[in-house]
Parts: sequence; structure tokens; C-alpha cells
Amino acid sequence: MRGRGLVGAHVVRRLLTAGAAAAVTVALATTVASGSAGAATSDVPPDLTPALTPAADQGISGLLSLAFPCASGSAQVKCQGEVRAQRTIVGLLAPLLMSSPTGYQAADIRSAYNLNGIPSGGKTVAIVDAYDDPNAEADLAVYRSHNNLPACTTANGCFKKLNDKGAKSPLPTADAGWAMEESLDLDMVSAACADCKIDLVEASTADNPPMFAAEDTAAKLPGVVAVSNSWGGPEAPTDTTDDAHFNHHGVAITASSGDSGYGVLWPASSPYVTAVGGTSLKKAANSRGWSETAWSGAGSGCSAFEPKPAWQTDTGCAKRTVADVSAVADPATGLAVYDTYNTCGSYTLCDALIQLGLLPGSDGWLEVGGTSAASPIVASVYALAGNTASINDASHVYSHTGSLNDVKSGSNGSCSGSYLCTAVGGYSGPSGLGTPNGPGSF
Repeated sequence: MRGRGLVGAHVVRRLLTAGAAAAVTVALATTVASGSAGAATSDVPPDLTPALTPAADQGISGLLSLAFPCASGSAQVKCQGEVRAQRTIVGLLAPLLMSSPTGYQAADIRSAYNLNGIPSGGKTVAIVDAYDDPNAEADLAVYRSHNNLPACTTANGCFKKLNDKGAKSPLPTADAGWAMEESLDLDMVSAACADCKIDLVEASTADNPPMFAAEDTAAKLPGVVAVSNSWGGPEAPTDTTDDAHFNHHGVAITASSGDSGYGVLWPASSPYVTAVGGTSLKKAANSRGWSETAWSGAGSGCSAFEPKPAWQTDTGCAKRTVADVSAVADPATGLAVYDTYNTCGSYTLCDALIQLGLLPGSDGWLEVGGTSAASPIVASVYALAGNTASINDASHVYSHTGSLNDVKSGSNGSCSGSYLCTAVGGYSGPSGLGTPNGPGSF
């Protein structure tokens, strides 16, 4: 079985740039280069004392972004989320506990993407992740209540949590990293589509067979019109065979493009999915009220194995190009998410250790980003459009570009100045054709 993505429990430091602010990402994972087959794993010895670099606009405070430490099986699937929180550099790096939400709220998402007042008519969006989030329904209730959204519960028929066979039990073992991912996914569907029903399908592990089983199950559940996948890993020659698990006519399937910058992940490169890149989203004094640039962490590029679909006409890549569209993903312009599952128990320093990234899980409100956020937002826009009966790829968006926000600046790496890593307006790798401006293009 081939490897995918970021795995392990090592601490890796890398500096990111967010405008003038420097941030430190502490990824509780082993890095694997993406964008080419057979990429080697680079292990870094554990280091439990992450250094914080003060942001230029934060005075004595620094910004810390933590990649979700998702457990992995031999498939090495990586969830594509990052949590961002402000920390003080005074004393013993005591965290500023986030007892109230920071980051964009549900109303901000609807405003930024012109989704206000648009109902889905009760359509269902499915989410595919690995392992169990025991607190998923309770945490979702807190998020929706805070954002004045209608309740979405098992009791009222809005929410379902199922295993990869489509049954309510037995559920997989719990994992704190994947629990953060699941909370992010549930909250972003809620933010973009308040009346959407949500089916959360949890694979038993992050190995290929259960993840594929969960995908097939999710796409066939009654009422499901869109499936979001906030995970992925390096491409491999067998992708063209495994694509069958994403080929479900009448269901729009979205996949995150990745959080490691220029380079291609699968299943985002599958021709049967809408590959969702990422942007930095900021409020602006313009007619829209918002502005976006391509996020430096968003994945993009030219597939090594997937043939070019007929609906892609860019000339700088002879094979499948990633991404197709995009939405907010930059942790520096992050989203408020509520998650409480962790492995601390009653340990006295639980909150401090969680927020310093030394123990997995979370304990309340988080500010998060990553293309993990962008994928469920776009899946929800598909549900709002109500047009998925004839869809099994991203072709509809390419032939209906009128309701997209063009992204004209920003880069996610070096590719000789090509549009594959630089937003230039029109189609660009990191941001695709643009971000939703209402559901008209979907």
C-alpha cells in the first residue's frame, strides 16, 4: 500500500509569511514532499520547546500555527488543517486561553461569498474523515448556537454520524487530531449552508481501503448531493485506478488541494473531484466588502499521472491541473471553530499543553485555516446551487465562470513565475478559477 501525506509525531518548525507578520508553524508530523511520486520521508527529532517569532504587528505577542496532528495508518493520509492562536512571549510562554471565538464567524463566510438568504431546501452534504470525534454533535451545537444557526442534531434528523459501512455503530476509535478536522468541516458546512443536513462518515483508520469505503458510502447515502474531503497525500501511479471511488454521478465531490504550498496532492488531482485551493481573505473598503489573494500554503500544480480533462484548457500543464476553485484557507485570516476533544483527561496543565502544541486535541474555541476549511465551504455552495444531478466533475464551473471572484495576486511557491503557482487573474493554480460569488457557477 502506498504512502500519502504527513504522518508521525515529530515536531517540525517552518517559518511562514502572512503579510508583514512572521509566524511559526509547529507541525506535529513528519514531512513528506508532495507533487511527485515516491517522495522520501524526512524525519526530524522531537523538540518539545517550540520557539515563537514575534509578529511585526503583534508587539510582544507571536503567532503560532499548528498543523492538525491527525493519526495515520499505512495510507499516510494527511488532513489539511492548521490551527492558529495568539501567544504571549512573557514568562514561560503562558498561553492566552481562547475562551471566546476569534476569527471569521458564519456570517462573515456568507458575506464574503455572497451566500446570504440562499436556502438549500434541506439538501445533505457528507463529510469523509478518519477516526471518531466523540464530541462532534455537542461541539456542533455550540458553534451553531453561537452563530444563531438552527439546531442540527440526530434527534431532528439534520445530523448523522456513521462508520465507513454506513452504520451508526461501531464507530472508530477516537483521535484528537481528526476530531479537530471533523469539527472544522462540520462548522464550515454550517457556516455556508445553514439549512443543509450533514452526514459525517468516519473511516476506521486513515488507510486506503477504509477511506475509499467511506467515500463510496458517503456518496450513496440518501439525499447526499455533495461530499467534502479535507485530506490527501502525494500522487502515485495507481491514482487512475483509485479514482473510481470518486466517480459518483450526480454528487459533487470536493477535495482540499493541500497546505504545503506548490505541489500536487491526490485526490485533489482526480478528474472526478473539484479541487479546492486556498486564499487569504480580508475585509476591504470596496463594493464587495472583501478582498482575496492566493494563500502561500495552498497546494497547486500539474499532476504527474492524471490525464488532462477536456474541460481544462490551460496550456502550461499537459495533465490535470490543480486547483479548480478556492475559498479562505490562510490561518492568518482564520475561522472560528469549536472543538473540545482532547487526550488530557483531568491533567492540571491541560489547556496550556494543548495550546502550546504539546498534547493533541483542543478545549474550546480555535482559530483555524487550511484548505480543510475551503473544501467543505465549496461543497456547501454546490448544495446551495441545487444543480448536482448532472455533475460528476468540475466541468460545470469551467463553463459557468460568471459567479466567481477573480483572484489576481499571491503565490504559493516558485515555478518560474508560472500561473501554476502565482495568481494572475483568470485561471491560476493556487486559487483556480476564483472563489464563490453566490452559487451561480456551481
